[in-house]
Amino acid sequence: MKSTVEHLSPTRVRINVEVPFDELKPNFDRAYKALAQQVRIPGFRPGKVPARVLESRIGRGPVLDEVVNEAVPAKYLEAVNSSEVRTLGRPDIEVTKIEDGAEIAFTAEVDVRPEITVPAFGELSVSVDDVEVTEEEVTEQLDSLRARFGTLAGVERPAQEGDFVSIDLAATVDGEDVEDAKTSGLSYEIGSGQLIEGIDDALIGAGEGDTKTFTTKLVAGEYAGKDAEVSVVLNSVKERQLPEADDEFAQMASEFDTVEELIADLRERLGRVKKMQQGMQARDKVLDALLETVEVPLPEKVVESEIEVRQHDAVHPFDHDEARFEEWLGQQEKTREEFDAETRTEAEKAVKTQLVLDTIADAEDVSVSDDELTQRIIYQAQRFGMSPDQFVQQAQQSGQLGSLYADVRRSKALFSVVREATVTDAAGNELDLDELFGPQESESDEAAETAKAE
Repeated sequence: MKSTVEHLSPTRVRINVEVPFDELKPNFDRAYKALAQQVRIPGFRPGKVPARVLESRIGRGPVLDEVVNEAVPAKYLEAVNSSEVRTLGRPDIEVTKIEDGAEIAFTAEVDVRPEITVPAFGELSVSVDDVEVTEEEVTEQLDSLRARFGTLAGVERPAQEGDFVSIDLAATVDGEDVEDAKTSGLSYEIGSGQLIEGIDDALIGAGEGDTKTFTTKLVAGEYAGKDAEVSVVLNSVKERQLPEADDEFAQMASEFDTVEELIADLRERLGRVKKMQQGMQARDKVLDALLETVEVPLPEKVVESEIEVRQHDAVHPFDHDEARFEEWLGQQEKTREEFDAETRTEAEKAVKTQLVLDTIADAEDVSVSDDELTQRIIYQAQRFGMSPDQFVQQAQQSGQLGSLYADVRRSKALFSVVREATVTDAAGNELDLDELFGPQESESDEAAETAKAE
């Protein structure tokens, strides 16, 4: 086999391949066997028809078609592996010559990863927020813990934000009842934002037995996007009563004997969370700084593919109804043109990020261990409410395991950049990256952990 590579642009090549027939004997053998199973010829058992008899019955054309269909993809991969190009996406293949008994020839145009020159990572410098835990944040955490042990008690007063109410709901659109919106005895926390827009305003100030009506736009169901007249009946009002924040509560709600110890632990936990957030901020800012310094020609077909995925994900919740989706965009005070422009910008950044980090991963010889890949699989399975085995099976069926591996590898490559960059806090103090991310030898574990924030 002979192959040559033409560079059409920094991101696209044409691979020319010529395959002599003497290399195709195994393909012909498989083609005759496959066709012999399909053709019934008197005097011969299925699959036992000699090649010359088979050709005399069906002609040479179907045999050549079978050979070409099998050989071209395999020879394309062989040509790619023997070249120095790093292909992206599917190729556009055209068979240009079939000379029976001599050779077949074809061309394959495909996007490739461009040559990218990255800067010295030590030249990158970013600033991140200070780690500061306020008393208000500690109090909020303590109140949240108290709420878990709170009790509900009925009150004889108008409803207010934070109350728990029992309500009956009904709605109509153009005089027609909306069956999906009809319910009774529904428990709801005012201000939680878990129900339709406008219900909180209707309930606040209402008393037991009151009926309130308001107009809102439905976001799901048969009447999604339409204005509905909603009627809500307030059956009962309860408020959450919190236990006192004292030593007795600390002993009930935690392993600590005193509320002072409990508060100190909450403050320490908040500090660890903020430290992790600081690390994520450092990672994101270093990535942005890196991308700003690198020129990357983008493969247009790869960008278009990324745009299609993002558009599909955006329209999917609306059952791919473009009219409903554009109506929703209008509610967000955004036009379709603005959405498309933002989607392209995001897609271009995503593709650029992947190309740059893949280049760094190759240069740094980054590998991914089975344990690191397993950690990512477990995390992703938890995100989607699946068992790891179910997630792996689905990923295999959809061909996504390779993407998971690539994501972990890119995350590790980015960490190698962050560790060499200069990271300072708001006051200008340089941060200890070993303290922020863990010792250098734990980089693999840290990369797997921080991948959760992506």
